[in-house]
Parts: sequence; C-alpha cells; structure tokens
Amino acid sequence: MGRGTALKRIGLFGGSFDPVHSAHVALARLALQHLALDEMRWLPAGRPWQKAHRALAADEHRVAMLKLAIGREPRFVLDERELHRAGPSYTIDSVLELQAEEPAAEWFLVIGQDQHVRLHTWHRWQELLARVTLAVAPRAGESGQASPQVAALPHAEVALPAMPVSATDIRERLARGEGIDGLVPPAVARYIEQHHLYQRGTPGN
Repeated sequence: MGRGTALKRIGLFGGSFDPVHSAHVALARLALQHLALDEMRWLPAGRPWQKAHRALAADEHRVAMLKLAIGREPRFVLDERELHRAGPSYTIDSVLELQAEEPAAEWFLVIGQDQHVRLHTWHRWQELLARVTLAVAPRAGESGQASPQVAALPHAEVALPAMPVSATDIRERLARGEGIDGLVPPAVARYIEQHHLYQRGTPGN
C-alpha cells in the first residue's frame, strides 16, 4: 500500500447505474485519487427503495454495462450483493456486511450532492454515518442543502468538474432516438445499441 501499517481505504459507490455513464466513471476515478483509496466498490442496487416507482433495466444488463465501464481499472471492484438480496436495497445493510468481511478497513461512502440533500431520509442513516466517512461530489444544477443534522457531520468533498449528464437524461435521449456520444463510455454505448435498451416502451423507460 505504501503507507506502512495504515488501514486499507475502501470507497463505496452505490446506485442503480441505469445506465452507468461517463460522469460516474470520472467521479470514481477522482475519488480514488482525492481520497487515496486502495479500492472502489461499485454496488448496483437491486431494488432501490427511492426508485420503487420506476422499472429498471434487467440486472444482467446493468451488470454487463458496469463491467464494460470499469473493467480496465484494477482498483474498481464490482460487488453484486445487493442484486441477490431480497427486499429493498439499503446501503446500511451492505455496509454492515462489508465491514464484517473486512473489519480493519476504513470506509468512504461516495455520494452526489443530490443524495446528500436527501440523506436524512435514508434507512438508519445515523448508524450509516457512524460507520463511514462521507465523500460528497457537487452536482451541476443541484442547489439544495443537506439537513442540519447531516450537514453538521464531517465529510470530504470530491472536486468533480460539473458534467451536465444524468442517467435520466440519457434514458430520455435514447427514448427519443437521440445520440448519447460522449455521455457513456463507448463500449457501454455499443452494448445499449446492440441490446436495444432504453427505447420507448422498454423496461427502464
């Protein structure tokens, strides 16, 4: 590790990744550097409780796109545990499992500013924040503030240049038959085209 007896530093990056896009990858790479992480765990959500109203693309498609997007970075690790868990996907459940598996590690939860604003609504959020260090990435167009209880807690900021891209925007573009060049990694764009994902009337739209 190059830090003597320092704890292993592991980042956690969860989301529906429907689809994974270039801003996700850019943020994760910056977090590796900014937080001096040894590893970044990508945790695709199985049944995200915040998005219960919307059908996601099939798990196998989201996993395949993630593998294409992150496969060349050895410090990126795909963790599929939430896809195999019954019931809603709660971050605290994954954190408890991971910390039991690697009790000596130091854990960082990487989230966007939009998630930070709503963090006080998360399941068992106080327990979650007692177990991880928050790393918050500013998001273009997000002006909301975290609740006072959450804002008072220490957190790191990952200086991510504003990128006007979101998975929602990408899905809407595809449903309209528009291009997504530069918004997702090229291999992901090819996969979406080959499997006719996010076209109007398909799951995820």
